[in-house]
Amino acid sequence: MSLFTRPRRLPDTTEGGAERDGDPAAPEETAGSVPAVTPPGWFGWRRRWPRTARGVTVGTTVLAGVLVLIALLLPNRMERVDLFAFLRLPSEGILLAALLLALPPRPRRITAVVAGVLLGLITVLKFVDMGFYQVLARPFDLVLDWILLDDATDFVRESFGRSGQVLAVIGVIVLFLAVLALMTLATVRLTGLMVRHRPVATRTTLILGVAWMTCVTLGVQHSGLPVAAKVDADIVGNRVEQVRAGLRDARVFEKQAAVDAFAKTPPDRLLTGLRGKDVLFTFIESYGRVAIDDPAMAGPIDAALKDGTRRLEDAGFASRSGWLTSPVTGAGSWLAHSTFLSGLWIKNQQRYRSLTTSDRMTLTKYFRKTGDWRTVGIVPGVRRAWPEGKFFGLDHIYDSEHLGYHGPYFSWTPVPDQFSLEAFERLEHGRKDREPIMAEIILASSHNPWSPIARMVDWDDLGDGSVFHGIKKEGTDPKEVWKDPDKVRTEYRRAIEYSLRSLTEWVERYGDEDTVLVFLGDHQPVPTVLNGSTDKDVPVTIVAKDPKVLERVDDWGWTDGLKPAQDAPRWGMDKFRDRFMTAYGPGRP
Repeated sequence: MSLFTRPRRLPDTTEGGAERDGDPAAPEETAGSVPAVTPPGWFGWRRRWPRTARGVTVGTTVLAGVLVLIALLLPNRMERVDLFAFLRLPSEGILLAALLLALPPRPRRITAVVAGVLLGLITVLKFVDMGFYQVLARPFDLVLDWILLDDATDFVRESFGRSGQVLAVIGVIVLFLAVLALMTLATVRLTGLMVRHRPVATRTTLILGVAWMTCVTLGVQHSGLPVAAKVDADIVGNRVEQVRAGLRDARVFEKQAAVDAFAKTPPDRLLTGLRGKDVLFTFIESYGRVAIDDPAMAGPIDAALKDGTRRLEDAGFASRSGWLTSPVTGAGSWLAHSTFLSGLWIKNQQRYRSLTTSDRMTLTKYFRKTGDWRTVGIVPGVRRAWPEGKFFGLDHIYDSEHLGYHGPYFSWTPVPDQFSLEAFERLEHGRKDREPIMAEIILASSHNPWSPIARMVDWDDLGDGSVFHGIKKEGTDPKEVWKDPDKVRTEYRRAIEYSLRSLTEWVERYGDEDTVLVFLGDHQPVPTVLNGSTDKDVPVTIVAKDPKVLERVDDWGWTDGLKPAQDAPRWGMDKFRDRFMTAYGPGRP
């Protein structure tokens, strides 16, 4: 017999060595057949180095077991990932082992592959959930959130450049395929191991099953977690309920959207208390309650709000502030904007699409319906076609390409807030012989990742924005900032200060007797900044020089100044539209 030839073994039909599912089926040798020849070199390494081969086999099997165990017990929230989370009994693993041991060979192989793929998909879903919890403080919606993945790639491009975006997308695709492949191979390998050692595997599965049921019955916990785990089953169950709830929600929302207290009000009886005024609804990106309440930020933000209040008072303006509860956290500004303007609770993309394809009247539409205001939008964050602009009732929209800005992006932010406000003055507010304006203004400088941040310059030096090139070079690097949560919170606070100062200085510089400013945050920032806070409150403020404007909201109980008191009234953001229109309607003094 040749040195590199070995006889092939007949299939083992004993109980302990029945179908060897972990390896390819060995062909049966017959009399006179020529044994297969194993070539030298790489393919003969197992025979040449048997100890190494055994070590690789054992190591690969152990790795397969670890991968499957991690997949079964991995939580879908970053803060829940610790050692104790993996020291539990997964019900899905025990049930799957029992099923695989009970099935005949062919169905078993198919089931092992399908189970591996499903386990890989659930693992990927958990990682996606982790990202969504870190940004939006909620899990990924399998039906409605796919559009956000496109927004995420845009965010990466604006933060780290085109090459960073391409590398990130490639990395995600490779990681996705690798997880599916590795989880499938691991499941198939463990299935073969159980079959080759059927008696031991059967007894072990039975013991683990009894232990799991005992732990459930006794409510055994370890570090606050139940020892008898069913992580994947809960995630799948929650997703099924999520889809069902989405289908029900569509019907509920349709009924809610059909109700509008002002739909039949004649145009000449709408918003009569604001006729002749310039009304500016201004959203400050990510300006949430945490900026005012968090001890690490409260001091500087309080000083900025007090300084803004004083400067506005010196210019003859007064202000009132309260709280609104946003439908979103971390991102999803368009959902908050549409909630505020429509008077409906727009908590997901399904509702947003239903709203923007309906004939629902928004606050901005009602201003246009009167015929007494020119309605405009200053939306520097819009960098592509925005058909929803027509739905919101805006006569003219100025996006990032039409503000005259020739400076640099500041990470995601296309145009610094100070320049956006100066552009509004140049393009609309400062024009002579114009009609009153109702403007929706989006201030985007406080958008995540808050690095680098623009800083204030002399208003007369803004020019075409080229002055910001040097300012950007002085700024921080987002890749370095996001290594430290404390640095992230510091940059967030600085960004909010910049937005507040831009806005208050604009009012101080350009506001007059007919200026009415309503400004608010659209949502709280990402959980990294929230530092454990779970509320969704944002500040809201009305600023005016004419005392009659603020007299109409005296019964709201809002706090004097730009900073709302802790116990100031707190409304859902969807309640503002109707309260505002009632306060400034003809029935009020």
